[in-house]
Amino acid sequence: MSLPQVVSREEWLTARRQLLDEEKELTRRRDALNAERRRLPMVEVVKPYTFTGPGGEATLLDLFDGCRQLIVGHFMFDPSWEDGCSSCSAGADEISNGLLAHLRARDTTLVQVSRAPLEKLERYKARKGWTFPWYSSHGSDFNYDFHVTLDESVAPVEYNYRTAAEHAQAGTAYFVEGEQPIEMPGRSYFLRDGERVFHTYSNYARGAEMTGGSYYFLDLTALGRQEDWEQPKGRAASAHGAIPDFSD
Repeated sequence: MSLPQVVSREEWLTARRQLLDEEKELTRRRDALNAERRRLPMVEVVKPYTFTGPGGEATLLDLFDGCRQLIVGHFMFDPSWEDGCSSCSAGADEISNGLLAHLRARDTTLVQVSRAPLEKLERYKARKGWTFPWYSSHGSDFNYDFHVTLDESVAPVEYNYRTAAEHAQAGTAYFVEGEQPIEMPGRSYFLRDGERVFHTYSNYARGAEMTGGSYYFLDLTALGRQEDWEQPKGRAASAHGAIPDFSD
């Protein structure tokens, strides 16, 4: 791996300012995309999914734990495996108590769901020292319906909003090739209105990678960061302590 070119301070400033313009444009585009995502329509979840957690059986509504929003991490853990996916585990290592608390302050619960039986999840969780809520969807259609377990004998194969034929045409057939069932990563977002639950968003593949702190998670939810902004030209301030916007 080669190192960056060595230049004078003046040359570095010129290059850095050019990159800053691109960074500002990316920030503005991301803000616009987040707003567009919040306008995405939602679908009511009517199928009665059942999960197993430390407290026994739980419904999808139970997973909200009283919050308005729910983020489900689809953690790859096949029932036949003794250990969870190494990439999912690397991401799970970054789920801190602070992150969970910050999300909860915005009325949002983050949990992990896997298809392996609860006893395997609990054993692996204890070994890793994790504290986040982790539920088993073993025996339910949840993983298949949200397209993170691929098994043609249960449901038509689809991943990242493409069928197997569409993946083959796009040159991404590697996502759906292999011995089934295939476990895949993803994250799904839900909104609760009383006792009614709605699916608002799911992302997969690289789109589901860990991307930062609680604000990055909240940007993918239906309610967003839930802050009231007063934004004068060039600088924004929030009564809720958010980071000022210096993108202009």
